[in-house]
Amino acid sequence: MALVEVRNLTKVFELTESAFGARKSGGRGEVRAVDDVSLDIQQGETLGLVGESGSGKSTLGRLILRLIEPTSGSMRFEGANVLAASGAEMRRLRRDMQIIFQDPFGSLDPRFRVEDVLAEPLIVHDKLGREERRRRAAELLRAVGMDESAMPRYPHEFSGGQRQRIGIARALALRPKFIVADEPVSALDVSVGAQIVNLLQALQREFGLTYLFISHSMPVVRYLSTRIAVMVRGKIVEAGTTAEIIERPQSEYTKGLLAATPEIAV
Repeated sequence: MALVEVRNLTKVFELTESAFGARKSGGRGEVRAVDDVSLDIQQGETLGLVGESGSGKSTLGRLILRLIEPTSGSMRFEGANVLAASGAEMRRLRRDMQIIFQDPFGSLDPRFRVEDVLAEPLIVHDKLGREERRRRAAELLRAVGMDESAMPRYPHEFSGGQRQRIGIARALALRPKFIVADEPVSALDVSVGAQIVNLLQALQREFGLTYLFISHSMPVVRYLSTRIAVMVRGKIVEAGTTAEIIERPQSEYTKGLLAATPEIAV
């Protein structure tokens, strides 16, 4: 059984006015951001989800975590029906399903010190005392290559790469099994992004993590992923092992994407 099972997942956004490219439906605009997507993610693997901006990648990631509700379809995590989960059940599931956001500048509350950023999920889910939270926060920082001297500081005092490390530490706080990494290096320069990619790979080995790694960069996805799914206009047009996608691409979009992207040195 796959860790994550998605079947016929669809998300339609209704617009009050038709936008460019939106389909008219009863006088209203309609955008099918995710269109009948089915996929499995196996325990311990990295599924790379690649496609251009606006293809529906981030929406799919948020649907899988039930951060937004689908229009139709089904999702299972370790066999549990995610869409049928009650509030209390969903809270338990969220311990095992976390997200790393794209923007390391906007994803951290500027009013919170780093210690508070990392303590928040521990307060909500684990009800830990202050000293235990401090100990866990220090452990999390060390896991992402920082030290506890960062704890009393605020997010604006750190570089983009350091902020993303803090965001990764926050995602690890509850020791999840599955993480959606939503374009985690796209806002960083190449060298810093490469460090973050290597960090994610090391953390996967250390903690036994499973990733859905979302990116528009085929070289990064190729380097990190066990399997690759290619998304175009809300649909998965091709999926397979990394070797299959790189060596024997089937869709014209994938062929063009591979031809247009250079190798990456990580």
